[in-house]
Amino acid sequence: MSANRFLIEGLGGKKTLKGSIPVFGEKNTALPLMAAASLIQGESKFTNVPHIADVASMGRLLEGLGAFVTHTGTELTISAKDLTGTVLNQDLAKSMRASVLLTGPILARRGAVTFPHPGGCVLGSRPIDIFVTGFQKLGATISEENEEFYTLSAPNGLSGGEIFFRAVSVTATETFLIAATLAKAPVTLRNAAMEPGIVATAEFLQSCGAHIEGAGTPTIVIHPSTLTASSAAFPVVPDRIEAGSFLILGALAGEKITVTGVNPKHMDALLESFATMGVPISIAGDSITVSAPEKLLPIEIRTHEYPGFPTDLQAPMAVLLTQAEGESVIFETIFDGRLNYTAELVRMGADIKVWNPHRAEIKGSKSLKARDIDGPDIRAGLAFILAAAIADGTSHVGNAHLVDRGYESIEKRLQAVGLSISRN
Repeated sequence: MSANRFLIEGLGGKKTLKGSIPVFGEKNTALPLMAAASLIQGESKFTNVPHIADVASMGRLLEGLGAFVTHTGTELTISAKDLTGTVLNQDLAKSMRASVLLTGPILARRGAVTFPHPGGCVLGSRPIDIFVTGFQKLGATISEENEEFYTLSAPNGLSGGEIFFRAVSVTATETFLIAATLAKAPVTLRNAAMEPGIVATAEFLQSCGAHIEGAGTPTIVIHPSTLTASSAAFPVVPDRIEAGSFLILGALAGEKITVTGVNPKHMDALLESFATMGVPISIAGDSITVSAPEKLLPIEIRTHEYPGFPTDLQAPMAVLLTQAEGESVIFETIFDGRLNYTAELVRMGADIKVWNPHRAEIKGSKSLKARDIDGPDIRAGLAFILAAAIADGTSHVGNAHLVDRGYESIEKRLQAVGLSISRN
């Protein structure tokens, strides 16, 4: 097992990183696609699938239900023909919130599913009532065996109906989008999320025979469908959060960094912010090149569901704002615990005041000093790597296993552009 902390030699404010960093397939697309494959009584094939811990965990969850999963290179194959299980492995399911994606397809296909309260990153309140009430509207019943386990039952299948999401939820949209393909009547999802991963999941299901309208808009209609495995491998879209993280590194310390394998159309919110801050970028096909400017201008960032500024880029962006000349503001509108990591940036020398769980003021520019810190979640862990990269001195960033949940071979890719980073 690899060491669980990163050792990073900071650049001390120098802007010397250069070269290319490839972007791999998106975690938040690969996981719902894997869940969707559990509906298919055949073999589903995917390409551009990252080797990250969450993909491996989802694979083991599927295997525990009776599927066969192979991941070779960037290709992933799932054979769910013999899937018969209805109980999600407790330890695996509690290790990541995305395990809830399996509740819909297993319920729709097997008539019941038992699962623990899903885990994952600690980002504040993340209730599952949106899932429970949604399935009840489609005719399912729920029983709570104890404080840890829930069982959803729909022995006669899911009925049709309409679900209005009181709050936009990517995971809930994906879960019901997938499950509804086997419902007995049309299902309408309103106030649905619009992320690229949702569009990709719908396109995969359509390639298997599903009749879905409106994916990528706030209203999605799913008609009863008969699904069969597609003969063609389905590609996972590029990870826009990974791409954004690397572009932010370039804006911090890049002489000239080119991020390759990107879909620039998925990056509008970040690229517009860069333009406001004075970060020079150029786009050529599926590549974006960025350099650190002499002076960064302050900005107000307000996270929002796609196509707004991604909450998953909020922590890396905060590191960039510590280097802007003046006062910047972050409004976190998605999660109520996501600003907690800023205390560690303050320990490194940042001037950040958190006024409430959703608003932080960042004054810059401030030189950062090396520290030994532990990442509390996937995205803040990556943000700490970025902070350590521009700091003066040697930092240790712990909980590397959390970063591994979302970023494949992160140290190798950063080494390739000149950053001194290793595990110890």
